[in-house]
Amino acid sequence: TNVIRAVKMFCHTGGIWSDISQLSANQFSDKGWFQSMFVHEVEARKDAHSNLLSKSETSDLYKIQFHNVKPECLEAYNNLEAEVQSKLHLDQDYPCDVVGSWNTWYGDQDQAVHIWRYTGGYPALTECLTKLNNNKEYLHFRKERSKMLVSRRNQLLLEFSFWNEPTPRNGPNIYEMRSYKLKPGTMIEWGNHWARAIKHRQEKDEAVGGFFSQIGDLYEVHHLWAYKDLQSREETRNSAWQKEGWASSVYYTVPLIRSMESRIMIPTKSSPLQ
Repeated sequence: TNVIRAVKMFCHTGGIWSDISQLSANQFSDKGWFQSMFVHEVEARKDAHSNLLSKSETSDLYKIQFHNVKPECLEAYNNLEAEVQSKLHLDQDYPCDVVGSWNTWYGDQDQAVHIWRYTGGYPALTECLTKLNNNKEYLHFRKERSKMLVSRRNQLLLEFSFWNEPTPRNGPNIYEMRSYKLKPGTMIEWGNHWARAIKHRQEKDEAVGGFFSQIGDLYEVHHLWAYKDLQSREETRNSAWQKEGWASSVYYTVPLIRSMESRIMIPTKSSPLQ
């Protein structure tokens, strides 16, 4: 056949001779010898990356909100947001709490960033939304808030198993959120490298939390860091390069990234992370 002639020619011109004319037809089936020359079969993954990378002992779900505020409304927005956040944060009837709230200092200007935690996962999120949609005070808040916004977006996130649990901390601090958009299919590899790399960034308690997206923009990672100021940020990041293993972690993770962004953020007065 033409296929056999082509393969014989391929083998001959490469200095290799294999008389394959005697091979039976079934050896050229979908999983036969000919296909194996050109196709690399990959074993299917046994579980979703969300199950492999997140903390199995908890079922917490996180929501991150990015609100772009009209410049003249930022102070009023912060005051209104703080009032509502404190009520929800302290109300035991709502299975959610505020992890942190910030205004972007360097990055997108006049922007507010909020991270919420839903203890109990998706059922807790659904319970909160149902209750809030029947809360007249909250519906009035949303109406007033909408007058102050230019745009907004959010994501639902899970927490990496090897990162710190984000807990309230005293200030004053500045916070850096480094957001990475990864190539699809690389989240497991990213997690494997960072599970080793994170130990190089723990000495000064700068690691606050690490998250990956579940709904919204997918294959996006957010790393949250705390520093005393921009100078301490520079010194802490430079010191990591002196530790054995950090350079190789960077070397292997950079090819996984499609784009990345850094925000320097200042906590609002009501934020548990100060």
